[in-house]
Amino acid sequence: MIDLDLLRSGELSLHGRLVAASNGTFQGSVSLGGDSATVVYKPVQGERPLWDFPDGTLAQREYAAYVVSEALGWSVVPPTLLRDGPLGEGMVQLWIDEVEREPGETELVDIVPQGRVPKGWVGVLDALDGRHNPVTLVHAEVDPLRRMAVFDAIVNNADRKGGHVLDPGDGRVFGVDHGVTFNADDKLRTVLWGWAGEPVPDELLEDVRKLADQLAGKLGQELVELITAVELTATRERCATLLKTGIFPLPSDDWPAIPWPAF
Repeated sequence: MIDLDLLRSGELSLHGRLVAASNGTFQGSVSLGGDSATVVYKPVQGERPLWDFPDGTLAQREYAAYVVSEALGWSVVPPTLLRDGPLGEGMVQLWIDEVEREPGETELVDIVPQGRVPKGWVGVLDALDGRHNPVTLVHAEVDPLRRMAVFDAIVNNADRKGGHVLDPGDGRVFGVDHGVTFNADDKLRTVLWGWAGEPVPDELLEDVRKLADQLAGKLGQELVELITAVELTATRERCATLLKTGIFPLPSDDWPAIPWPAF
């Protein structure tokens, strides 16, 4: 994986804007000496205000998600940091190239005709597509996605779309777009509900237990510079809930469980 010094100190050049993103998001590259890497750059000044998150905090939440991912030892989030750039301070994250799949091959998160959930995938939601055909939202039953589902529960991810799950084809799976995380109110919205109510594997709970200990110490001190003290307390409480129940969270009846759009 990339040396963080390259992300931190490399010269950041922009290639173009990702116009599909709701906030100002750019693809660029960092270069230092003879090394270079493609990155995503999200300047704070390009963030749209949200009613339920403090203004100008999304980049910090993206970095906080990376910090928690690394503390867990799961590397769910690509290398990420905060730094200055051509449009001011923002989040810089390693660009992840996805594997090219054969035509008709099911993605890790995908839509399939109802009644045709592939072996090794689990159905999440039955719905109608844009042409009113009955379809099912599915995701693969693989360990990297189990870790991601637990991670999302910890950071209270309000926007785990299918398009935010990246598969580089080497056994790893990365999640991106973590700007709407760590809210003190429960806001979990995700396409990864396939294990809802099932036991969390013991090895993942052990990692959550270690994280909870860290949140009470130096890690918590680092995070409170990125999120509010109330949000840090809520993060610790979510860890405690996972450890007490030992199960994947269930969708709430109080807010939409699936982000829109789902991809």
